[in-house]
Amino acid sequence: MSIYELHVQGGMLFMSLLTILFIATIATGVLGLIKREDAKWLKISKETALLALVWGILGQVLGLFAAFQGIEQMGEVSQAMLAGGLKVSSYTTIYGLIIFIVGKVLQLVAGAITK
Repeated sequence: MSIYELHVQGGMLFMSLLTILFIATIATGVLGLIKREDAKWLKISKETALLALVWGILGQVLGLFAAFQGIEQMGEVSQAMLAGGLKVSSYTTIYGLIIFIVGKVLQLVAGAITK
């Protein structure tokens, strides 16, 4: 499965914003590593990583809400369809968690270098 397909299945709005947050987290984290005396870049990296985590969770919650509405309207769904919907709704949360972990690793590296 390609990155584009993941974006489409996970929802372009949420996945695109998560990609922007991923780029911002890496860029500000690298700036924080380069400009060690200026802690604002690492703080911005920390906040963008946290925002990515929260945005990913919000994407999953809204996806689950929409799926449950669909199930309610249809009455019955197969287990395979339910499992597929749960899997797709997890894409944004997983992506947000990955971004958050990358941000935390950048902070740990910056902390280890400055001490």
